Amino acid sequence: MTGSCKTCSDEHKGLDLAHVVDDICAANHGLRRTQQGAPCRHVLPSRDVLVEVVESLRSVLFPGYFGKTNLSEDSIRFHVGATLDRVLTNMQEQVRRGKCFVCDNPDPDCPLCQGQAASITQDFLDQLPEIRRLLATDVQAAYEGDPAATSPDEAILCYPGIQAITNFRLAHALYQLQVPLIPRIITEHAHSLTGIDIHPGATIGENFFIDHGTGVVIGETCVIGQRVRIYQGVTLGAKSFPLDKNGHPIKNIARHPAVEDDVVIYGGATILGRISIGRGSTIGGNVWLTDSVPPYSRVTQAKVQQEAFQEGAGI
Repeated sequence: MTGSCKTCSDEHKGLDLAHVVDDICAANHGLRRTQQGAPCRHVLPSRDVLVEVVESLRSVLFPGYFGKTNLSEDSIRFHVGATLDRVLTNMQEQVRRGKCFVCDNPDPDCPLCQGQAASITQDFLDQLPEIRRLLATDVQAAYEGDPAATSPDEAILCYPGIQAITNFRLAHALYQLQVPLIPRIITEHAHSLTGIDIHPGATIGENFFIDHGTGVVIGETCVIGQRVRIYQGVTLGAKSFPLDKNGHPIKNIARHPAVEDDVVIYGGATILGRISIGRGSTIGGNVWLTDSVPPYSRVTQAKVQQEAFQEGAGI
């Protein structure tokens, strides 16, 4: 049966959307992007394309686990090559758009942005083998760090921490190559899927494991060493930040914790400011920490004092 419902059509009679459209278009509030300013800035990166690129790269970094899962030893090379060839074109265009986002060139086909995009994309792809090596250590850390993990395969396929750290390591490479906007899109996509918020500017060593993961926050200038394990709800954040003379936050200052090698941070811990967590330390659950601790420290909440009262005593 085709055609619109007569009852619905009757109900819509007399409704006027014109004034709503006019009011929305008239009210800017900083939420409307128009073709103003340098023409090079007119086209934004595409979130949808970047998600597709990241998923394609995931199938390259973990061949046989994502995308085509029926790969043989003979077909893996073809799969990796064909996928990277497709990624190369899409990534270069998205990097170009990212560079255009901050460009003031009046030429909409800015040759500078195009040239930078080609060079950056090649540099990024050249880093994929090292990213894959780092991810292999992260997978092993997940398998060894969680007694519930039955195999590294389970960690790759199921663990949100592995998904979040994969997006992070890709985004961090682009961040180091000074690509605007795109690294945040990549990490925030993982954030929306996993509840794990890692800024692409953070520095994270190998053998990194996030167990469970929901609610984890890792700030931009955070530095994390090797073999670090953290649990759900951990915040590695900043304290109140200084403002400039105009009342704006001062950028590009180290304001997040430095976590040294072999540290374990349990669920719900909040660690704020540019402080150091010494090597081999253990930070207990729900601890609030704003001061540095030396190596091999054990920081826990004060023990709860229990007292028994009888027949109204203590009131």
